[in-house]
Amino acid sequence: MWEDEGGGGVEDEVSPQPRTHVYLHATWRSGSSFLGELFNQHPGVFYLYEPAWHMWQSLYPGDAESLQGALRDLLRSLFRCDFSALRLYAGDNLTTAGLFGWKNNKVICSAPMCSAGYNSASTAGGSRDRVGLIEPKDCEQRCPARPLRDLEKECRRYPVVVIKDVRLMEVSALLPLLLQDPGLNLRIVQLFRDPRAMQNSRLRSKRSLLRESLQVLRSRLRGGDPASRAQQQQQLHRGGTDFLLSGSLEVICQSWLQDLLLVRGHGPSLLRQRYLKVRYEDLVLSPRKELSRLLHFTGLPAVPELDDFAMNMTRGPSYSSDRPFLVSARNAREAVSAWRERMSREQVRRVEEACGEAMQILAYKAEADDRAV
Repeated sequence: MWEDEGGGGVEDEVSPQPRTHVYLHATWRSGSSFLGELFNQHPGVFYLYEPAWHMWQSLYPGDAESLQGALRDLLRSLFRCDFSALRLYAGDNLTTAGLFGWKNNKVICSAPMCSAGYNSASTAGGSRDRVGLIEPKDCEQRCPARPLRDLEKECRRYPVVVIKDVRLMEVSALLPLLLQDPGLNLRIVQLFRDPRAMQNSRLRSKRSLLRESLQVLRSRLRGGDPASRAQQQQQLHRGGTDFLLSGSLEVICQSWLQDLLLVRGHGPSLLRQRYLKVRYEDLVLSPRKELSRLLHFTGLPAVPELDDFAMNMTRGPSYSSDRPFLVSARNAREAVSAWRERMSREQVRRVEEACGEAMQILAYKAEADDRAV
């Protein structure tokens, strides 16, 4: 697996220390882009942004649950720095342009992958050690597309490979990688966020989430008798946008509950050792503390500039953004509490009803509990 296509060894390209592979397990509008960006900025990390997007687009409208096995197999290949599996879903003519959030990817947009050279006026083309957001236009203009083979070679140089995705429904799908493939040295970081804040964000971006919400909600059709499945299928097609968003959030919260029960209860002890739970609220309100936890868990050294970066990204002027799917500095306190002003009581009640059990375990108080305090 670690040989190049010509049959020669690549020992000089492989990290001399045991490699660590980290999966950031999250869902849509949970703050995962910010969490992923912290790893993207670390000089010791090879970061892959949402590779399963290509699979879901290619296999649409397959339901989320049925795609879990194929997603796990894809992750296994990517963690091994073998990107050829993506050709199954994105075609044969793959380059660095169009993969892994390439216009914001620090590896793709920095030396040696991008040989444009240092320019103080540009955010792309400089040293990989430099901490700071990449401006997409800079990378697009200064960093020509490179073959996947070059990116695979660069991947093998890094001691830590991190994949962030939002399309894995349950932690249990990763158990074969954890238990049957010890060479991966897998770590799982799961990000949670108050479901009411998630739903508020999802409602603001509803048109961008319709396909994914449908694929999540279609997982419900896998069980039950044919008549029940037919009725649910009709509901999917006539329910409208809000029905899709609310229904898919309920499925996501049930998946959360299964994850939490697995880790806390009957799951293997190795999972508890290799699993870290992170709440978005803690991450943005106490970024230095949470960043320290993350780096310790993944075996990465502290980087003072990254510490400052995390603080600055949570102290922005406001929560509102014209580019909700891109990372930018936000006002953390507004991000945590905006749902209280922007959602109706009925919308809040529906979320709490659908996600109550998971919310209780995660220490998110229901509105009625807050009023009673």
